[in-house]
Amino acid sequence: MKKIVLFLCFLSASLLIRAASPQSKKPAILVFSKTQGFRHSAIGVGKLAIMKLGKENGFLVDTTENAAYFTPEVLKKYAAVVFLSTTGNILDAAQKASFEKYIQSGGGFVGVHAATDTEYGWPWYGNLVGAYFVSHPAQQEATLNVVDRGNISTKHLPEVWKRKDEWYNFKNINKDLKVLITIDEKSYTGGINGDFHPMAWYHNYDGGRSWYTELGHTEASYTDENYLKHLLGGIQYAIHKK
Repeated sequence: MKKIVLFLCFLSASLLIRAASPQSKKPAILVFSKTQGFRHSAIGVGKLAIMKLGKENGFLVDTTENAAYFTPEVLKKYAAVVFLSTTGNILDAAQKASFEKYIQSGGGFVGVHAATDTEYGWPWYGNLVGAYFVSHPAQQEATLNVVDRGNISTKHLPEVWKRKDEWYNFKNINKDLKVLITIDEKSYTGGINGDFHPMAWYHNYDGGRSWYTELGHTEASYTDENYLKHLLGGIQYAIHKK
């Protein structure tokens, strides 16, 4: 028993030392993956991949599906919040107000894939994420055009990027978006947005930074080096690392 007590004391001391170490000065992000609609199987591997990106690139990562995290006291600890394939109505009125204040105070937002299939009745969020999901065809290979390679999230990508994923059609596309990637609807079947069909974008919004990628439905995305660098760049943009 004494050995157990000593071990617990040592563990507690170690945690306190780590909390007070320079590592605790690293920026932190919150990965939020609550779903009230369709749940993507890639959420689990997506969390692990983002945690690995954080470990390798100097930022801390917390993950949760608990909307109670959305209070001013908790959110202020994070440089950015990632909505990882969230779906449906996931925040109550007080939590929405807290998140709005967080962004207005300079917080960062990263939306991944189904973040656009979230909170259709909250116009502020629709403008933040940049568009709302309408529909998608079957998963298939398509041609992406990287129209802005000056951004930290796209500078490593080829101008023409062919990959397989689930391709969303959108409505209520924010006209102020700075588009990074578009999809060529002639390269696959099922697109309805026409010649201008954005797939990834960023913008300043209501005091904060917002970055979104439609890519990331498939579990294979989270072992794809090009995609992971794309996602990492989006996080780095959101936490003001550029």
